[in-house]
Amino acid sequence: MAFLIFIGFIIVQRLSELAVARRNEQWMKAKGAIEFGSGHYPFIVFVHTAFILSTIFEVYYYNRGLSTFWPVLLAVFLLTQGIRVWAISSLGPYWNTKIIVLPNADIVKKGPYRFIKHPNYLVVAVEIITIPLLFNAYITAFIFTGLNLLILGIRIQAEEQALNELTYYEAQFEGNSRFIPRLLKKYDK
Repeated sequence: MAFLIFIGFIIVQRLSELAVARRNEQWMKAKGAIEFGSGHYPFIVFVHTAFILSTIFEVYYYNRGLSTFWPVLLAVFLLTQGIRVWAISSLGPYWNTKIIVLPNADIVKKGPYRFIKHPNYLVVAVEIITIPLLFNAYITAFIFTGLNLLILGIRIQAEEQALNELTYYEAQFEGNSRFIPRLLKKYDK
């Protein structure tokens, strides 16, 4: 029962995010935004859908139960949800599941974006490990962690290239690399 409630929450959350992304896409494109990376986007959708289905399958087919470490894993999951909401709300109407860039838009540097370039991708990476491990779905955690790393390699490069083409993105982040906290820069002096 706990698994059904949990996975149901994940599905409703993802569908709600797609609705927000669609609304934001329409708003941005009406203002002249341009979409990039549309060639790899269906693969992202496929992998994320397959991740949920694989988690469900593995839990039921192999009769997996709640992990012994569920309190820690649940705490990590809840922390990622807080960061997810923080990241999405910080970007506001600029947040999307697609790479959509408004030329010459100001780069958002508030919320978690003060510290790292791609907090939402970090959240997804942690979720793809945590969600299946919460219910001992080790096979799903292993396979989809690898697939997600492959996707992120393509996605982050495409997103940063698009942002560099149409905004002053790189100058705003002073060359910090992906997932490296900007706070470290302050202590390098």
